[in-house]
Amino acid sequence: MIGAALVLVVALIHLGILFMEMVLWRTALVRRIFGTSPEFAEATRVLAANQGLYNGFLAAGLGLALHQGIPGAGQGLALFCLACVAVAGIFGAATVSRRILYVQSAPAFAAAAAVLLGI
Repeated sequence: MIGAALVLVVALIHLGILFMEMVLWRTALVRRIFGTSPEFAEATRVLAANQGLYNGFLAAGLGLALHQGIPGAGQGLALFCLACVAVAGIFGAATVSRRILYVQSAPAFAAAAAVLLGI
């Protein structure tokens, strides 16, 4: 039950990122969160939307895993998606901001541990 709840939290985080990158990218709030200027946000809006779409795919995979059941048939898919999230977070922390490690990778690692432990 805890594993499934943490998988849901990671999925919701990525749905939030999708919404920020695809819909709210040029708003003052999201520019402040990502540390971008209005000019940068405008110039990168299509790239941000593309990134948002990928975050949506991760959330969809986690949602499908939940639908299939954790523990159960969805466990393998959940672990694969969580590994993708963790690796993306590590790369983001190494190349963009250490904060990504805490926002993205840490929840994915916690969810994967709970799923593996069957809790």
